[in-house]
Amino acid sequence: MKTPKTPTTIMTSTSSESTPPGSPTQPAGESLLASVNSPDDLKKLSDEELLSLAEEVRHTLINCLSKTGGHLGPNLGVVELSIALHAVFSTPIDKILFDVSHQGYVHKMLTGRANAIDGIRTFKGLNGYFLRTESEHDAYGAGHAGTALSAALGMAAARDLSGGDNHVIAVAGDAAFTCGPTLEALNNIAETTKKFIVVLNDNEWSIDKNVGAIARYFNALQTHSTYATVRTTSADFVEKILGKAARKIAHRVEEGAKNLIFPNVLFEKFGLRYFGPIDGHNLPLLVKTFEHLQTLNEPVVLHIITEKGRGYQPALDNPGKFHGLGAYKVEDGSTDTVSTPTCSDIFGRTVTDLAIDDQKIVAITAAMPGGTKLETFKKELPDRYFDVGIAEEHAALFAAGLAAEGMRPFLTIYSTFMQRAYDMIVHDIALQNLPVRMCMDRGGLSGDDGPTHHGLFDIGYLRHIPNIIHMQPANEAEFSAMLKWMAKYDNGPTAIRYPRGIISGTPVDDAIAPIKLGKGELLQKGSDVALIGLGTFFDMAVKTKVLLEEKGFSVSLVNPRFIKPLDTELLEKVARSCKVVCTFEDHVLANGFGASCIEHLHVAGIATRVERIGWPDEFIEHGKPNTLQELHEISAEAALDKILPHLKNHS
Repeated sequence: MKTPKTPTTIMTSTSSESTPPGSPTQPAGESLLASVNSPDDLKKLSDEELLSLAEEVRHTLINCLSKTGGHLGPNLGVVELSIALHAVFSTPIDKILFDVSHQGYVHKMLTGRANAIDGIRTFKGLNGYFLRTESEHDAYGAGHAGTALSAALGMAAARDLSGGDNHVIAVAGDAAFTCGPTLEALNNIAETTKKFIVVLNDNEWSIDKNVGAIARYFNALQTHSTYATVRTTSADFVEKILGKAARKIAHRVEEGAKNLIFPNVLFEKFGLRYFGPIDGHNLPLLVKTFEHLQTLNEPVVLHIITEKGRGYQPALDNPGKFHGLGAYKVEDGSTDTVSTPTCSDIFGRTVTDLAIDDQKIVAITAAMPGGTKLETFKKELPDRYFDVGIAEEHAALFAAGLAAEGMRPFLTIYSTFMQRAYDMIVHDIALQNLPVRMCMDRGGLSGDDGPTHHGLFDIGYLRHIPNIIHMQPANEAEFSAMLKWMAKYDNGPTAIRYPRGIISGTPVDDAIAPIKLGKGELLQKGSDVALIGLGTFFDMAVKTKVLLEEKGFSVSLVNPRFIKPLDTELLEKVARSCKVVCTFEDHVLANGFGASCIEHLHVAGIATRVERIGWPDEFIEHGKPNTLQELHEISAEAALDKILPHLKNHS
């Protein structure tokens, strides 16, 4: 029987601590950051210079992101960690992977991209995530949680097979350990490689406050008598070594003292040697620790305690807001408020109101109560609100179980994250025809977050699955009406896609035509062109109609409402009466809404030409939606150019 290893405990020193929490101050003297063009330059700096560099990096982040927006809080939390990693390891030979990688801004600044950080997440600027095509130092691109450990383990296995000796380091937040792939990777590390470093970045947050048993395991053993003893002992030790003033500074380490006993049991059962917890903002200590870890020939995990939003008081006061946001004022962190409710706002309020009247309605999110606006539901109906953490697959299965027992679950996940639950949608929800209501926020282009977050594939991955009903509203009133219709529909699974931000159109309280299963709206009848505008692109169809009518053409205008089942009767009617049909969709054209129209008309034997406006068969870069639409020729003018050649003999 293998004897468990004794956990290595590294206590925190705070005497050389970098920027304390508070408002940013401009570091004095010449710019160190400007002198760092690669990690090799970083290795030439003294300990004092590294500390000054950390202050300068923090100041640069706070000021640059105030103009572009971005993931401020997460990056402020990993300044010292990123500097320490690059001061010890040598990328791109050594591989550093950040889970999700939205906290990779500092890494980018230290690997030759500091002079471009002021344009991050802008069109043609730096991507907000690791991107392999952007730099050889970005070992692995990602935008979803739970990727780092598995991908890094694959790299370590490839290194071992090729006889290499480089280091592979996976950095994952405590929230990532609620994610299935992370736990699956942990189960395989010791069996796969003998040289592997995991950094557990414990800050108690993902986007919102972490939830679930694993989060409690890391953060809430307050009532355990052994933990209470260890916590006191740890605090006394810190005070004895560093003086009474250090006790207050070390309060986060005291919270982490429980991990001196408990996490080593978890990780060493998986075959990883455990080190920690240590202060993730103590740069000299981090450097010394990594220098030691790189000498080991065994899988290890280093547990560090960090503070999301470190060095900027507004981000410390509101970690959820400053996880990712738009432009803000440096002085107080305030942002311009938008009075018009977003689709997410409408969703949160509507579903909450429906649930107040219907005791069977429950709401499920995967660590996104703020982004999906289910925080409204959580506040008013906490007993029927479920945040399962970063676990989309479990969320879908959980919703299936609720539906099987007569509840009416609203499963609320971004379109791009719903992809992770695809097997559960097919095998558990659709196959059993369970009335789960899949609500896909960010359906369509997601702008500055780029290809990992664009919701451009959900029509394609849902429309061929039997039993699923799929909708998209053209305006706010229709969105609210569709949600109400879904709440009452118990005959099978339903899905609705809706955009980030607002839909221009009819206010929620205005009356619209009733929602009928599989029925669209013929808003205008014409004889030359039929324009079918789905969801957010309905306005583009309207603009195209105006351009065509200015040229004297007769136009039919259709709001399809339903992606599946397609209103085939209406489609055939307008296709038979016109010379050309043009569809509009905020989705890739391949296997999209327009493709379904072409398929049906072919089967029906109707030869009317169909032109389509939508996104090409490629991953779309990051940028403002209007900029990207112009780049990819997605506009009313582009639609006109496609339509007119088919009407040249009918002018």
